[in-house]
Amino acid sequence: MSLGAQFLRFGVVGAAGFLVDVGVLYALHYVGLDLYTARLVSFLAAATFTWVGNRLFTFTAPARRAASLGGEWAAYIAAMGLGGLVNYGTYALLITVLALFRAHPWLAVAAGTGAGLLINFVTARRILHRPPG
Repeated sequence: MSLGAQFLRFGVVGAAGFLVDVGVLYALHYVGLDLYTARLVSFLAAATFTWVGNRLFTFTAPARRAASLGGEWAAYIAAMGLGGLVNYGTYALLITVLALFRAHPWLAVAAGTGAGLLINFVTARRILHRPPG
């Protein structure tokens, strides 16, 4: 599969993950969690969703896989760490500093997602889903 097709698929999975992220964030905030804690949980939910989506849809070629699904998931979460830090840092900065983002946290989630997108794609493609050889 070409790099462009892979990036497009990664973006489609990421867009669906964004909806998971925002949905979980709003649900948890509605039941009383603050925007920072709710986003930590929603990010983990979205990262888990995108792990499954990218595993099945984006990077379908045989690659180095962990011996167990749990091990593979843990490796994915660890590898997405840098992009996740950029994502969460962007989100936290925006909701802390600007009232518009506090009032509409989905905007901050979108900004964070965009900020971490390229980092996460390169990490997933080069480290996690690189075909053997």
